[in-house]
Amino acid sequence: MSFHHIAIATRDLDATHRFYTEAMGFRLVKGDAVPTLEQSGWAKHLFYDTGNGELFAVWELHDDTLPDFDAAISRGLGLPTWVNHLAFAAPDLETIEAHKQRLLGLGHDVIEVDHGWCYSIYANDPNGTMVEFCCSTRALTDADADEAAQMLEAEQPELSPAPAFYAVHEASAARVS
Repeated sequence: MSFHHIAIATRDLDATHRFYTEAMGFRLVKGDAVPTLEQSGWAKHLFYDTGNGELFAVWELHDDTLPDFDAAISRGLGLPTWVNHLAFAAPDLETIEAHKQRLLGLGHDVIEVDHGWCYSIYANDPNGTMVEFCCSTRALTDADADEAAQMLEAEQPELSPAPAFYAVHEASAARVS
């Protein structure tokens, strides 16, 4: 089953909009300005097409009764940035490379990883939320599912080896907007 949309909050709508349109290549397709559920403020709710009709949404909150918050979906919970992240599908490795070059060209650092069964690049959005473009490089098999079931039951599973390829690509600080 596909998803309709995923929504996150932002502390800087302008920077977030530029990141998701310019760096990620998404298209703004819908916006709503609505009262907050508590009726004590209002919010902008913007929707972006991720390229396949599924949507990614951003909330900009205007409600003085809400507590101050860290919009990073992991850091705000006290976790490392890589734990909770948003992974978007890429159809092939050429698309991964194009996304990597666009992100770097716009001043965003990129981490590149070959996981053995998929290939990914990662960057952080302006809120500190990690985003990923991921391309499956082989079909998952019944053996993969069996291994996952064994890992689920293991108190201390056997650790996988380090990724076959791991690189950090730093963007020039002069290109950051």
